[in-house]
This record gives sequence, C-alpha cells and structure tokens, in this order.
Amino acid sequence: MPKISALIITLNEAKNIGFVIENLSFADEIIVVDSFSEDETVLIANSYPNVKVFQHPFEDFTKQRNFALSKANYEWILFLDADERVTTPLREEIVSTINQENTEDAYYFYRKFMFKNEPLHFSGWQTDKNIRLFKKKKSKYTEDRLVHEVLKVEGSVSSLKNKLIHYSYHSFKSYKQKMVNYAHLKAKELHNKGVKPNAFHYVIKPLYKFLHAYILRMGILDGRKGFIICYLNALSVYKRYPILKEISKK
Repeated sequence: MPKISALIITLNEAKNIGFVIENLSFADEIIVVDSFSEDETVLIANSYPNVKVFQHPFEDFTKQRNFALSKANYEWILFLDADERVTTPLREEIVSTINQENTEDAYYFYRKFMFKNEPLHFSGWQTDKNIRLFKKKKSKYTEDRLVHEVLKVEGSVSSLKNKLIHYSYHSFKSYKQKMVNYAHLKAKELHNKGVKPNAFHYVIKPLYKFLHAYILRMGILDGRKGFIICYLNALSVYKRYPILKEISKK
C-alpha cells in the first residue's frame, strides 16, 4: 500500500493547526515545520501523538517547503497550508488515486476560496489550482521563487476533480498583513532578478491587477467580498515596489 507523508509549514497558526492535523488523520505521517511561532501552534501540534514537529528559521516559502520535504519518509507527499482543508470526497479521491496501478507523478488540486465562511465564486479564484499531491523523488520547489512557490516535477502531472477548501480570508486586517508579507518576499525576489522599479510598476501593474480580477475575472459578481479581495491583492502588487526601491538603495 502506498504511504502518504502530510506536510504543513506554520507560523502563528494556533487557530488552524488542530483542525488541519485532524483533517489529515488519514495520512501515514504528519510533519509540521514551524518557523518559531509566538502563539500555541507548536504546543497544539505536539499534543497529537501522530505528529512530528520541527522548528526551522524562515527565510522564504521555497526553502521552508524544501526543508519540510527533506523530513518526509514516504513516497507520496500531501502538502497543505494550515488554512486548507481536504473534503471527504477529495480524501477518497486521493486514496483511490495513489492506489491505482498507473499513477501520474503529481496532481493539481483546484481550490475553493472561502471569504470567512462564505465561498468566493469569481474574483480570479475560479480557476485557482496548486500541486498538492506528488511523488517526493520526482519533485522539488524551484529556488528562484521566494513566494507563490513553484514545484518542479520531473514527470507527468494531472488534476484531481474534487476541490480543496481554502479558508484564506478571516479578517481585513489579517489578510492585508498577509499581502504585505508577500510583497516583502516578492520585492526580494525581484531584486534578485535585477528588476528596477519605475512608473509602470507603481501605477499600471497594480491597476491592471485590480481591474483584471474585478472586471475581467468577474470579481464584481462577488459583491463586497469581491471588491475587498481584488483591492487587497492589487495592494500587494503595489506595496512590493517601494520595498524593492529600498532594497535596491541598500
């Protein structure tokens, strides 16, 4: 029987960690890599006997994910964020898929974005997908991406049918802070690529980000929720360039 290593990286996820660990109870091992949380994340994770907890300094998401991969013992990796949940149909599809005689080397999960406890149907999220299930020996996160990391798979890739639930938005304040944190990492990534900010980056890129999601990707149909998400995602694009300018000066 193929075995699954479930991996989670955390920072101050006390509100989520117990739920995601219990959600992953079907995995053969659960590994939590924590970047020195200041809340009770580690205490809660350690209270589960089937969980191994490692603390590792955070540099960027790619390095943190690759460190977690290095701790996995089994062939199949199921990588979840602390705010993601596997539904019962998706769990059954995962188990059925890896037990097939012929499998792909990695699988995309489509995600349903939750605004608090209500689904967001548009705003650019309707086709959102990430590789969450893959064979360890065939995959590694690419070093050139520090945020919105990319998994490089040496082999075949397909998609599962059932959606992963993504409880990303809890409050305006917390989601805004997440977007600002992403902006810092993206600015560092752009600096490493030699990008120099100009008027196009400050004005056109964030404006395009908002209009593309709100108009072309029909965020307007999500009402107030859609406006908030499209605005905050555009804000993240805007914030990265003043940060990039400061990094470049140094």
